Amino acid sequence: MRVLLVEDNDAVAQALVDVLGANGHQPTWRRHGADALTAHHHADVLLLDLGLPDIDGLEVLRRLRKISTIPVLVLTARGDERSVVRGLRGGADDYLVKPIRLGELLARIEAVSRRTPAEGAGPGSAQVVEVAGLSIDLDARTVSVGGEQVELTNKEFDVLTVLARKVGTAVSRQQIMDQVWGDAYLAVSRSLDVHMATLRSKLGNPEQLRTIRGYGYRLG
Repeated sequence: MRVLLVEDNDAVAQALVDVLGANGHQPTWRRHGADALTAHHHADVLLLDLGLPDIDGLEVLRRLRKISTIPVLVLTARGDERSVVRGLRGGADDYLVKPIRLGELLARIEAVSRRTPAEGAGPGSAQVVEVAGLSIDLDARTVSVGGEQVELTNKEFDVLTVLARKVGTAVSRQQIMDQVWGDAYLAVSRSLDVHMATLRSKLGNPEQLRTIRGYGYRLG
């Protein structure tokens, strides 16, 4: 399992990396909260410290939950009830107070991974998505409307893919920008608007790509 560890204490981080690696996981270690927002795409689970040097871990968690459902285990010295409640209500799947018992940590990683569905799983994750005459082959990266192939740029197809994987479900602008441009907080919002306008024009049926005012878009 790919584990992203965000921890600024070198000694703690190195001990966790060693244990994770020895137990068959693939750990990646980062020191800053900003790294969690940019590197979570490449992980199956996130281990998040709260006392980070750039962004407080609770704020990282708040931002992350707007764009991702990756399982998050908070690892922190903050053991007071208020902090635990804030962490769990803020979107953490589990909360462990340091010093951490390594065997328990490994068990909890397995537990949250079992109960958390993979991103993109569900009805919209089929490799060919059909919506009212629109056919999207996610593997072949081809799109056709009424049997006629439509040429899209790579970015246009990437945007459409994010929506197709959750067909019928509203997807936030931040989720789309995060998955297509790699970081919802650095991507230029105007770029998404331009790509959506072009997609609607090329697909010939603007109603298929609906705008959810103040939130994002929905395919179908």
